[in-house]
Amino acid sequence: MNAHELLNHDINCECGRVHRCDIETLKIGEGVIDEIDVLLSKYKHILLVADCNTYPLCGDKVSALLKDKIQNKYIFNVEGLLVPNEESAATIDALVTPETDLVLGIGSGVINDLCKYVSFFKKIKSGIVATAPSMDGFASSGAAMILGGMKVTVTTHAPNVILGDVNVLKGAPTEMIAAGYADIIGKYSSLNDWKLASIVTGEHLCPFIYDIVLDATNEIRSLASDIIARDPYAIGKLMETLVVSGMCLTLNTNTRPGSGSEHHLSHFFEITGLIENKPYFLHGTDVGYSAIVTAELREKIVAVDNPTFYKISEEDRIACYKKIYHDYWSEVNDIQVKAKSYENDLTKIYLEKWDEIRTVLSECPTADEIREMLVEVGFDLPAFEKFYGKAKIENSTFFGKDLKDRYSMLWIYFALFMNDEQVKKILNN
Repeated sequence: MNAHELLNHDINCECGRVHRCDIETLKIGEGVIDEIDVLLSKYKHILLVADCNTYPLCGDKVSALLKDKIQNKYIFNVEGLLVPNEESAATIDALVTPETDLVLGIGSGVINDLCKYVSFFKKIKSGIVATAPSMDGFASSGAAMILGGMKVTVTTHAPNVILGDVNVLKGAPTEMIAAGYADIIGKYSSLNDWKLASIVTGEHLCPFIYDIVLDATNEIRSLASDIIARDPYAIGKLMETLVVSGMCLTLNTNTRPGSGSEHHLSHFFEITGLIENKPYFLHGTDVGYSAIVTAELREKIVAVDNPTFYKISEEDRIACYKKIYHDYWSEVNDIQVKAKSYENDLTKIYLEKWDEIRTVLSECPTADEIREMLVEVGFDLPAFEKFYGKAKIENSTFFGKDLKDRYSMLWIYFALFMNDEQVKKILNN
């Protein structure tokens, strides 16, 4: 579905809800930046935000075209990855004046999230000039932030302006293009988790949004070779699909259509990396690798004919939190205490619906199929375990779910395969 068909009007859906996503200006194509002065003609006092990696890609051109409309400019000068935390947000916030009418980012995920976050609380508009088709958060109403040391998705607003110049996007580093592709491939996992949650917990599932995301994912899967070859059409289609995916999060009023167990693992690697001061992959890259892991877990669950379930003691759970999340264990615990995840015994539902659960889990592409999709865009499969280590990856499959209050198949996996010996293994690593 064309992105513009979903914008700026109420969608009275057969699911029983009214969906809406408002974005004033969305344009993706070759030479889009050349039109930026006209596209942003209504804005007179723009705060321009970039970092030392993204600004050189088109910052001077954007600045020259917008001229005196740029009221303030800030370029983050950081080594490695910019962290969207309180400090970064405060830096931008301090540059907003009463006259500022647009916080315009030049970049991708982190820059976009920071601009959405600051502009939302300042009650002004935000926009993004995309420099890489690397993730699906461009059009979402959530900002992925690191607050209090934990990754949280803060409900903000979708950007008012999204510009994707294919001439810039196709020049992005290969790993960022591959990361965007992998973020889309991860939707097979998130959609499967959504369907599973509708069976197990009764969570609302919108077939309209589900089908949009699935169809878009299938199309991107078919364009893998053209995407990695930087074909302009394929890069434009990847960017549009990333935007549509984010729009679907806004339409659904939460991130469920695009974020499931694969994102829980991705967040685990990012959070533990920040806690331990260790590197982590790009978000989309982690999502891709994690989609392989979650597919393996689904296959393991489906192979169980007569399930028996384990209930971890609070003492053991807290001990595992402390071992894995160190000084931030209580924040993780608070998430699950509030959600009452460990209080809700789903054993009866699992047993009653076991055949249906296995059928749904079997609908997701296999781990081998996901591997093939990722190899096609250059993923080095052995690099994942080499980078994080077998123990951390295994820990993610048991306790990555605890970073969110959302149900996924990781809860079934935990109930089936966590045991006292596994607890001891985690504590003794």
